[in-house]
Amino acid sequence: MSSIFTVVNQGPPVEVFQVNKAYNDDPSPKKVNLSVGAYRTNEGKPWVLPIVRQIKKIIAEDVTLNHEYLPMLGLDEFTEAASKFLLGNDCKSIINKQYFGVQSLSGTGALRIGAVFLKTQMNRNIVYYSNPTWENHAMLFKHSGFEKTESYRYWDNKTKSIDFQGMCQDLENAPENSVIILHACAHNPTGCDPSKDQWMALSKIIKEKKLFPFFDCAYQGFATGNLENDSWAVRYFANEGHELFCAQSFAKNFGLYNERIGNLTVITNNKEAIPILKSQFQIIVRGMYSNPPCHGARIVSTILNNSKYFEEWNSCIRIMSERITEMRKELREKLENRTKFGTWKHITDQIGMFSYTGLSADQVEILKNKYHIYMLKSGRINICGLNTNNLDYVAKAISDVI
Repeated sequence: MSSIFTVVNQGPPVEVFQVNKAYNDDPSPKKVNLSVGAYRTNEGKPWVLPIVRQIKKIIAEDVTLNHEYLPMLGLDEFTEAASKFLLGNDCKSIINKQYFGVQSLSGTGALRIGAVFLKTQMNRNIVYYSNPTWENHAMLFKHSGFEKTESYRYWDNKTKSIDFQGMCQDLENAPENSVIILHACAHNPTGCDPSKDQWMALSKIIKEKKLFPFFDCAYQGFATGNLENDSWAVRYFANEGHELFCAQSFAKNFGLYNERIGNLTVITNNKEAIPILKSQFQIIVRGMYSNPPCHGARIVSTILNNSKYFEEWNSCIRIMSERITEMRKELREKLENRTKFGTWKHITDQIGMFSYTGLSADQVEILKNKYHIYMLKSGRINICGLNTNNLDYVAKAISDVI
């Protein structure tokens, strides 16, 4: 029987999910998954934070919390706490009430509703993202109606660090009113962040060139174990008087991957305009998914608004961050001991879950086919996929292929 859908072409696969499926289908007992962005314990098992497990159970059993729609912009106590969590109570934007939050479907949803707003309400048509960046950035803005998606230089493969001079030149040459996506911390995929002095220089360029900063903050607290350090750039920009958006995700730092809980923090220099801005976001949300889900928002809100729960969560975050740091240190040591040439200093210079190893696509293919070690073809690995049981095996395999 004929079908009207025969005109539809096969779409390209999403690499990270394709690699993860190949890993799951591999029967080898030696297989190692360094592709997906989920946190693992030192034994390689998914870790559910104890405090999150506790709050999940309380909320799931309270039927009074789960029988009504949330407002279109989300749970007020969640969005308020999430924005303060990002900016800090001493931020000028918080003190002057020049901010608000919009609950979203994780960080991806925050980026999408922010992009739609900038396109439909601000007539923004050009977005710049780092080269490389999270693969979804360009697609989100393209599907939101942006006519041009451009990249700015970021990674220098020779030095295995930031090409800061190239980055600055590209931003200085960007057209006025361009939207600039900035990773707040633990840059995905490179793990390399600008220094504080470099962030200050970027702030100056963005302000002078009248560009719009749109931060993506997916790892606050999870990158260095310190909430203030991981949101320093956003706080600095806000205190410097930038109007900006910041997409927040609570997937990694709360372990709520499938709850899809995020927040878009909006900072404006005119607090009188906030009701007007909110009215337009309501229209966007209503036409996209109508209302956000409540479960993840109530979990995060409960923890952020309770000092006892918050401190327990914060201690878990420090443990997670410390394990990642330790795995970086041990991987570097093992690689330098085995390879006997060059340096793997970039492994420990980087922070967060991900590392740009410098491995080529051909080497990644050999690691998959010969050693059953799975990672993205760019050579990006998830450090959380390493543990005391597989570290020697991974280091030996990498040294063999290079």
